[in-house]
Amino acid sequence: MLSGVTYDVDAVRKHFPALDEGAAHFDGPGGSQVPDVVGQAVAATLTSAIANRGTVTAAERRAEEVVLTARQAAADLVGGVPEGIVFGRSMTQLTYDFSRALAKTWQPGDEVVVTRLDHDANIRPWLQAAEARGITVRWADFDPATGELPADAVPVTERTKLVAVTAASNLLGTRPDVPAIAAKAHEAGALCYVDGVHLTPHAPVDVAALGADFYGCSPYKFLGPHLGFLAAAPELLETLHPDKLAPSTNAVPERFELGTLPYELLAGTTAAIDFLAGLVPGEGTRRERLDVSMRALEEYETGLLRTLDEGLAAIPGVTRYGSPTRHRTPTVLFTVDGRTPAEVYRHLAAHGVNAPAGSFYALDCARHLGLGETGAVRAGIAPYTTEDDVRRLLEAVQSA
Repeated sequence: MLSGVTYDVDAVRKHFPALDEGAAHFDGPGGSQVPDVVGQAVAATLTSAIANRGTVTAAERRAEEVVLTARQAAADLVGGVPEGIVFGRSMTQLTYDFSRALAKTWQPGDEVVVTRLDHDANIRPWLQAAEARGITVRWADFDPATGELPADAVPVTERTKLVAVTAASNLLGTRPDVPAIAAKAHEAGALCYVDGVHLTPHAPVDVAALGADFYGCSPYKFLGPHLGFLAAAPELLETLHPDKLAPSTNAVPERFELGTLPYELLAGTTAAIDFLAGLVPGEGTRRERLDVSMRALEEYETGLLRTLDEGLAAIPGVTRYGSPTRHRTPTVLFTVDGRTPAEVYRHLAAHGVNAPAGSFYALDCARHLGLGETGAVRAGIAPYTTEDDVRRLLEAVQSA
């Protein structure tokens, strides 16, 4: 336990009306449940007097405040600066937008690197941008026996312009050594685009320490509404020129945000980040409180993950994928002999345990594991998961 810090899961759970239905939710990697304060922030913003951003009317000023507050909250969460926060519909949409903007700077013979560990949202946009520009794509393969992706498996050359890598696999939970991979990219003069969707809900994030030039994530994975944001240095954003409407501003970061922002979702994102900062009550700046809370959450979830790993290992016929001994997010991928993943999924649901099956858009990862498009059952631990939830999951798997 962190010195003087206690993670009170019962106090946290009181803020999640969805839990009143009684299900044990292990489906957080696909989208977490939402605390009451987030729903309240969304509703309050939707029903307030609001307009396009401006400074003349109260409604305009309210919209401006919502946007600026959300940028600061997002920056506090990942260790960025508000001027470098770009909001979009999703991490997928933002990655497509930035792949097209970055591709304008590439020349035939240049190279990009993608990994088989990644979600397709950090693969396909780069493959398609590379094809459109005549760029070579190099693949980094992870070890299917352990799920690990060492830095020396990432094929960077003097022609590499960008390395796209996940901070944590949404299928296996594997956390590659992103700082080492980013350093390798930077030594070659390349940029590093990091998918932080699956890491951000589970651990403190510092984009500078990671070496990420671009860091994308999704608030709906960390207790917020359906939205995406990207963090980058403002001076780097200044070098990119996305396609946009003629009347829209050329200022950074607004030049990357197409159309009017969803103010209610931005308010919900701020509320979610404030909720994360208060998982462990304390004093200090929001960034400081986030660091304490997320470290406590990581320790708590790691303890539950250990229990889940050991419990699954004791059940005959269960095969787990990836290494249970390595540092990873609290995510378990498994199959049960004699049952298809879909059958196990339905069996668990019938027992009040939500743990879906599939490849979860990590298609190349599932194929590399030999699971194909069918994939496996995935169980993800979240801030509201309890030891009783883990017990229910293990008992349901045992009876599958």
